[in-house]
Amino acid sequence: MTANMTEFIKVAGLDEIDEGEHCTHISGPLNEGELDGDVLTCPWHGAQFNVRTGKVLRGPARQDIQTYPVKIEGKSILVSLPEE
Repeated sequence: MTANMTEFIKVAGLDEIDEGEHCTHISGPLNEGELDGDVLTCPWHGAQFNVRTGKVLRGPARQDIQTYPVKIEGKSILVSLPEE
């Protein structure tokens, strides 16, 4: 594999997904938040995150969330993990 190629690994099937990431403010359920383009809003206190970069766009959250490149192939969810 060359340095510029990204390796994706299967992490789950589409039917195996339950709760996702929690807000870094006080653990609000981000999977219940509103997604508008690249902006995810926490349903509890309105903190906003860019889903591509993980950066906080609006408080009260101060800590970014972790993001990973993801793709869907058939019914499989594939994620690219950072190099160690």
